[in-house]
Amino acid sequence: MRVLCYDCFSGISGDMNLGAMVDLGIDSKFLTEELVKLHLDGWKLIVEKDQRHGIKGTKVTVKPTHHEHIQRHLSDIEKIIDDSDLDTRTKELSMKIFMKVAVAEATVHGIDIEKVHFHEVGAVDSIIDIVGAAICFNTLNVNAVHVYPVELGSGFVQCEHGKLPVPAPATAEIIKSIPVRKGGVDFEATTPTGAAIIATLGTDFSSDRIIEIERTAYGVGQKDHPEVPNLLRVFIGKTTREKKSGHDALLIECNIDDMNPEFYDYISEKLFEAGASDVFFSDIIMKKGRPGVKLNVICEKEVADIIREIIFTESTSLGIRTFPFRKDTLVRKLETIDTVYGKVNVKRSFYNDKEVSYKPEYYECKRIASEHQIPIKEVYINIMSLLAQKKMTGHGKPKA
Repeated sequence: MRVLCYDCFSGISGDMNLGAMVDLGIDSKFLTEELVKLHLDGWKLIVEKDQRHGIKGTKVTVKPTHHEHIQRHLSDIEKIIDDSDLDTRTKELSMKIFMKVAVAEATVHGIDIEKVHFHEVGAVDSIIDIVGAAICFNTLNVNAVHVYPVELGSGFVQCEHGKLPVPAPATAEIIKSIPVRKGGVDFEATTPTGAAIIATLGTDFSSDRIIEIERTAYGVGQKDHPEVPNLLRVFIGKTTREKKSGHDALLIECNIDDMNPEFYDYISEKLFEAGASDVFFSDIIMKKGRPGVKLNVICEKEVADIIREIIFTESTSLGIRTFPFRKDTLVRKLETIDTVYGKVNVKRSFYNDKEVSYKPEYYECKRIASEHQIPIKEVYINIMSLLAQKKMTGHGKPKA
């Protein structure tokens, strides 16, 4: 299994992450060309080789070309990304990272997500950092992301709300349940953007996983500490034994019998936006023979509070049940193949190293059907036929 590892011994920020990705092999020209698809003016990507304590790496700086006087909300960020020419996977991953920040800010300030003002994270450089992270991650095509304990730093940081302790409140909220260290350096080592990137991408936060390292890279930070090199180290490697894709999760559920059915779709969307892994509804018979609906939400522990808040504020439920359980899934790998429709993402699923499923992503079939004005089932059948042909030949990428 191909793995990306983050060794944040001196923290992580958005620009350090971009530097590490370019140092790992992501072409900076390709990255810039993809970022231009945002149609966002006022920035320039500066990529240069640099070193800290004699260790060379890549330093990436997103330099604003003019001063902005814009305070963006989540809806503004969403519009920028939705209106871009980026691929669907990059759009979705970018919004997941932004959602981590939005949920944290909403929790810290005690307000609704839609009312959150993105100050530093809404600036053009942070937008480039986050969308750039999504572009790089999808390009690497890894199966898992391991994150070792993250250095937070110490002292105070100056921001829009004044001088705040390190870690900043939003960062502290984002890194809940992630192993961290504090005080290794005397500055803000991990920013909200950096925290949101690893919290979104990370699939394993234990430090005892054995991997075979294939390549090491360094993203150079903007500061130069006299004792600790301000670097983000990343590894690309593979696990020596296939790790079972199981982990602990939560099932949150409630019974509803007095709500307008039209609200279910809206609530479902909000739950997915907040980080729910799955949302589904079951018909039930409640006391006194009343028909009702059971709302079921599967989520990770770190988003449980915001999931409960959405259920209590958006539905008519008066009570919620929360059950911890173990979630086991197939090991999945995304692969890009050539078809008559162009490049298409397909998902391969494995159990004990044996492939059990191989099919195109639904959103890809939907996009192709819409673009070519043909039935979606025709798109699906053609791609599945190609996959069957590819599996029988065992090599090459024949076209549908």
